[in-house]
Amino acid sequence: MHTAITIDALKVLDAIDRKGSFAGAAGELFRVPSAISYTVQKLEEDLDIAIFDRSGHRATLTPAGRYLLEEGRTLLEAAENLAHTTRQVAQGWETRLRIGFNSLLPADSLFAAIGEFYALGVPVEVQLVEEVFAGAWDALQSRRVDLVVGADQLSKPAGPFTTKALGTMNFVYAVTPDHPLTSATQPLSEEDISRYPAAVAADTSRSLPPGNAGIFRRQRTITVANVDQKIALQQAGLGVGWLPLPRVQEQLAAGQLVALDVHDTRQPIMLHLARHAEDQGKALMWFWERLGQPDVFSHWLET
Repeated sequence: MHTAITIDALKVLDAIDRKGSFAGAAGELFRVPSAISYTVQKLEEDLDIAIFDRSGHRATLTPAGRYLLEEGRTLLEAAENLAHTTRQVAQGWETRLRIGFNSLLPADSLFAAIGEFYALGVPVEVQLVEEVFAGAWDALQSRRVDLVVGADQLSKPAGPFTTKALGTMNFVYAVTPDHPLTSATQPLSEEDISRYPAAVAADTSRSLPPGNAGIFRRQRTITVANVDQKIALQQAGLGVGWLPLPRVQEQLAAGQLVALDVHDTRQPIMLHLARHAEDQGKALMWFWERLGQPDVFSHWLET
């Protein structure tokens, strides 16, 4: 489909407006003034509008011309961005990298690496996506994300994935100091625990079988969106359940939560980086190497 409005014509209008004259635009664009005038006149003829008011000492934009220029600058910026990102892709850099992270890990555990990446000056858009339980693998399998931080092995689907071990997450069964379970005989049994609502972070998986941990069949549940909300719910005394130990160390030390022994313990789980084996984008591989270093998650995971 042919259109009278071209990128070149918009560049001419932009240069005239910024330089204040046709001659100034000609100098910036390395053209003769007659070529600038011809471009404007042809655009006016093709659109059947007056872009410049020439009745005064100096040509000024008409309201329609001003609108065309302002909207056209958006197109010029988009065209420049398109050219830049095309060169970027040709050099092996993605335009966007989506990083999924297991809700067991706090989002800010990734901030240092993201800061280092942006310091490189590569204009790759980084998106963080929080996932719960099997949602991490589901997001990677369906390509909602390009990289997963904190993938477990229990919900791993079949497929050509590459993984790298990050460390082990330990868990603690915790309640508020005034919760009735603190007065029960330990280790707590299923009968003891099932009397009280379990705080549950909802699995974000869309296609893989959803998972849960430490919930008994007869137990009522209060469901929240992520582990941060689960911790807050249990700290408010509204629910019971297993929590990632490193995430609640401060609350335990301050007496805001109390650790309890239970008969059916929850085993530590190993968390991994995971990606599609065939994906080799430069941004992806930069984060793969940086987040795979042993010190990145040492505050949260045992290596």
